[in-house]
Amino acid sequence: MSYINDDYVENYDTYAYNGSLEYDPHSGEPHTETDYDRQSYNIPDMVKKFLTYFRNCISEGLLFEIQNLYESSFPKLTEQYFEKKPWPDETDIAYLVDEDSVFLILYKELYFRHIYARVSGCPTIEQRFNSFYNYCDLFNYILDADQPVPLELPDQWLWELVDEFVYQFQSFAQYRARIQKKTPEELEKLHTQSKVWNVLCVLNVLHSLVDKSKIKRQLEVYASGGDPDSVAGDFGRHSLYKMLGYFSLVGLLRLHSLLGDYYQAIKVLENIELNKKSQYSHVPACQISTSYYVGFAYMMMRRYSDAIRTFSSILLYIQRTKQLFQSRTYQNDQINKQTEQMYHLLAICLVLHPQCIDESIHQVLREKNYHEKMYKMQYGELSEFETCFIFACPKFLSPAPPPLDATGDYDYVKEATKRQTQVFMDEVRQQKMLPTIRSYLKLYTTLPLSKLATFMGPGPSQNDSRDLKEEIEALIIHLLCFKHKMKNVVWTRGTSGLEGKFQSGSELDFYIDHEMIHIADTKVAHRYGDFFIRKILKFEDLNRKLRMIKI
Repeated sequence: MSYINDDYVENYDTYAYNGSLEYDPHSGEPHTETDYDRQSYNIPDMVKKFLTYFRNCISEGLLFEIQNLYESSFPKLTEQYFEKKPWPDETDIAYLVDEDSVFLILYKELYFRHIYARVSGCPTIEQRFNSFYNYCDLFNYILDADQPVPLELPDQWLWELVDEFVYQFQSFAQYRARIQKKTPEELEKLHTQSKVWNVLCVLNVLHSLVDKSKIKRQLEVYASGGDPDSVAGDFGRHSLYKMLGYFSLVGLLRLHSLLGDYYQAIKVLENIELNKKSQYSHVPACQISTSYYVGFAYMMMRRYSDAIRTFSSILLYIQRTKQLFQSRTYQNDQINKQTEQMYHLLAICLVLHPQCIDESIHQVLREKNYHEKMYKMQYGELSEFETCFIFACPKFLSPAPPPLDATGDYDYVKEATKRQTQVFMDEVRQQKMLPTIRSYLKLYTTLPLSKLATFMGPGPSQNDSRDLKEEIEALIIHLLCFKHKMKNVVWTRGTSGLEGKFQSGSELDFYIDHEMIHIADTKVAHRYGDFFIRKILKFEDLNRKLRMIKI
């Protein structure tokens, strides 16, 4: 049943899925050693009615009503009664739902998610542990069954469940690495409970959900135009397992990106044709998160054309549907933050690999502060590259905890980010001179090497002839670097995200004949005529539909 990538685990037997997730036994009684005193809740009547009705809807599988309660009623009650404090503990509401174990597991998932998002001073170490135990109970219930479990949940909830599972692992890894303010007792507990939020366990859960649903095979058949249900099996035909499997692939994309394995991040999506709408990609938050991590992975793999295409496509989608993300929820907050990050990443990619993008996206880059940032980066300000990267990159993490003899003198939280930033900045330094070379080459059709070397050199000196020769040799190296960096693998339709053709993305090309550079402008002019014709036809079509409605 279990599956995990051998690249990550050499001795997988220790954590193999054998019918239940491994974690230290716990009684199920609520922990009381928290930073706040848990009060005996006087639960409002409206909340009691909501929980009772919520449980009944889940038991009866009323999917539309569950979706309305989850997306509308629960956030409203949270704002009204529990904006800055936890919802009632499960022991306080168990009698309202007839001790329904499945509902209580789902309720605790929402309960801990709210604590992570809104409650000041939380989560505590006990809450982090208890949330992990609750996820274990939930996934054991889903994965242990011989037949699909009688549970129907909205796709939005399933996505946010998987997304929150990966987020809480990320949060715990950062919490564990922050050793400066921890007591010896907390450090000891983290050491003894080493399997709680272990990276192998998280990988195991996501891969087990993928395997149980047979989602990879379904996507492969779907991409070829076949019927995915024909290969899905009993579990894969069930919406719960199918969508959990799909969202787990996106969770693996995110997790591998956080660990710095960009090749594996793209590889898990090998059966998904990126930038194409399908029956699986109808949850906006999932679609946006997928594009963010795919685009970032492409950028770190120096596939700038694919990164620009990915960012531009999803940013256009966000522009057209921005009204969907105005309400204040933690998912919408995440979407708005990722949108800002993607504009920064797109600006970086356009500086390193200039090309034409959609005019509306370009307009946003001009209107906001991105234009000034791009100007600074084009003129070689490495600090601007670093600032934009640190803002826009995901919060990288190390899968291993700090060593037992670690002291508070070293910041283990930022270690992974520093390493990834260094990798990126090494690449930027190699391309530092390319924007300047490009700006000169655009002005000429032929240009002597000596003249370009003079333009780019430090100026005349006493040993002019020797210095000029050295400058020409250095220039030739930069020109070869220009040729090399402007070529990268570009995805072609119908292939997986890792495949593609080796193409040049530069708007100009050149070759060197003896001491002369010959330049050709390969930039394709904007076809504004076709653009206006399409808009006119669309406008006429809208007018025709309006006239038909009036009639």
